[in-house]
Amino acid sequence: MKQSKLLIIAVAIVALVVLAAAFTGHLPGMMNHSMGRHMQGMMRDVPEPYSGMTNPLPATAEVVARGAALFKANCSACHGAEGRGDGPAGESLSPRPSDLTHILQMPFARDDYLFWTISEGGKRFGTAMPTFDSVLDEQARWQIVHYLKTL
Repeated sequence: MKQSKLLIIAVAIVALVVLAAAFTGHLPGMMNHSMGRHMQGMMRDVPEPYSGMTNPLPATAEVVARGAALFKANCSACHGAEGRGDGPAGESLSPRPSDLTHILQMPFARDDYLFWTISEGGKRFGTAMPTFDSVLDEQARWQIVHYLKTL
């Protein structure tokens, strides 16, 4: 009985350490990602003027193809060719670039969240993701959003 209580306490301590490290972006490997933006997204707290935005572009093959080309040129070096966070430029970053294929399965990965993330980057959350609002026009960022949904 005493051993089982000690085991439960040990597991609880490890779980707390892992969670704390995950939220601060200090875990190696897959868990070494910034959790700040994800937590804000889960609380449906996308800031103005992004909150509630929906993609104004149709999800045509042409729009998605343009988004794919833009992703390849601007995002794949860090996020990887398939968006898994395994791009060569992201290997030395801490926190590592997000695995977008995982993020896109989350309920918070709505149009407004994705557009906000692309537009404002990660400075606010202590990540190296650059802002793209001054690099890519609004249409290009929406094209990337459509492409991301195909990953």
